[in-house]
Amino acid sequence: MAEDKILFEVVSKLGKKVRITKEYWQRITSIKHPRMKGQERAVIETLRSPTEVRQSKSDPAVYLYYRPEGKYFMTVVVKHLNGEGFIVTAYVTEKVKEGTRVRKR
Repeated sequence: MAEDKILFEVVSKLGKKVRITKEYWQRITSIKHPRMKGQERAVIETLRSPTEVRQSKSDPAVYLYYRPEGKYFMTVVVKHLNGEGFIVTAYVTEKVKEGTRVRKR
């Protein structure tokens, strides 16, 4: 993966290096979750300082990072593979999903 294609890379609170490409972020913000456009800084902060992290019930390699945003939660879904991770999606939700709590601040 060429460096110029990476939008950002950050070490998450779980100590995993998490990245996302410009192209994939464009897909998230234009197709799946347009509300996330311009929210890159909030996504990075959610990965660095989540109030809670949960492991997915359906895929043990997937972790959901949560951080309050007013009455909602910023949610960043990350797949951890081989000691690193990549963002699957990011969105704002009203409640924390079920799953095994891995970390709570």
